[in-house]
Amino acid sequence: MTDSPRHVLGRFAPMIYGPTLLFALGEGAVLPLIPVVAKSLGADVAVAALVASALVVGQLCGNIPAGWVVARYGERPAMAGAGFLALGAIVALALAPNLALFATSVFLIGFCAAAFGLARHSFMTTRVPLVFRARALSLLGGTFRLGMFLGPFVSAALLAIFADEHVAIWFFGITLLGAVLLVLFGRDPEEALVAEERSARASARDAAAEDSGEAVTGSIPVVERAGVFRTMWRFRGVLGRLGLAAASLSAVRSARQVVLPLWGVSIGLDAQTIALVVGVSGAIDFALFYASGQVMDRFGRLWAALPAMLLMGAGFLALSLTHDTADPGLWFGMFAAVLGVGNGLSSGLLLTLGADAAPPADPAPFLGSWRTLTDAGGAAAPLLVSAVTAAVSLPVGIALVGVIGLLGAAGFVRWVPRYVPRTP
Repeated sequence: MTDSPRHVLGRFAPMIYGPTLLFALGEGAVLPLIPVVAKSLGADVAVAALVASALVVGQLCGNIPAGWVVARYGERPAMAGAGFLALGAIVALALAPNLALFATSVFLIGFCAAAFGLARHSFMTTRVPLVFRARALSLLGGTFRLGMFLGPFVSAALLAIFADEHVAIWFFGITLLGAVLLVLFGRDPEEALVAEERSARASARDAAAEDSGEAVTGSIPVVERAGVFRTMWRFRGVLGRLGLAAASLSAVRSARQVVLPLWGVSIGLDAQTIALVVGVSGAIDFALFYASGQVMDRFGRLWAALPAMLLMGAGFLALSLTHDTADPGLWFGMFAAVLGVGNGLSSGLLLTLGADAAPPADPAPFLGSWRTLTDAGGAAAPLLVSAVTAAVSLPVGIALVGVIGLLGAAGFVRWVPRYVPRTP
């Protein structure tokens, strides 16, 4: 590349991070209201929770098709197509007369979110140098977290003004339309960088020709497209080893979002206190997102993965022992902060490890499989906690999450040195 990594990211920052921020802002505004609207359409509490989970299921189902689309058509057409499909789903979401159409629309939004996320992940994998990769991807993850963090506050403000949950859905439509317009009419970083690389190669060939006194011709190398399922089989070793360790991290992260409110309720705290503790934990998490990238680029991926998994695994195990202590609320606040630190240290880690393990020339099919694994871990964790809590108790369910975190730490120690290149 002719520019430094920082210069490239600076020149294309609005195009690289803008669509992700807009999509996440709208999604974050709608997400808390999905169960509320579902209940207004006749769902009970269990069905409303199932409808809300359709977003995660849609994203899980969309990763592999998104990998095929991005590999075949490129990042920009994939993001634009997903954006238009999501706009249609948002209109259906706002106007849905029954629960079935509403749930289908939620699923489609999750399906499109997979394409949006994978396209940008593929671009960063191909175009950002290894020396700066973790910081760039941590910024991408931080952009998504910022949108999801601000979205509920925007939603609360809109509810206070209009007193109608559907206004937040239309707000999502506006932010998504902005993201689609940015993708369609903004300067495409992929095309611009390819053009610059071709120009640089042509200049180098001309200089070589002048030095040798001969005409030198060349062509752009052709990349062989292996396809999604052939890629999965070819990389089954890394997906079955490092991919499972990454899935354990996704599971622990997802469990944290479910466990903390449940634990607060189980020890008798009021909703305001629970919200405050969860909010502080989330703020700590968000504050550390760029520090995670700095650690991974300067010292290696394991220096972020291992502390994060140890902190979260030990934090869950310790929290499970505090239910019947003299002051469980104090322990709850302290370990929520510990979990926030651990989650913050892992910001961008899944994106970075996927980029490190992917084939550089054609990463999209591999990333589709990688993101399917990690999303499956995130989707399974709340179900596991719920099942163990129903069968035994909540402390046992939380302790099991802690064990998963420690096993994941061991997996990272074993497989990161084998599959991830050392950073310069």
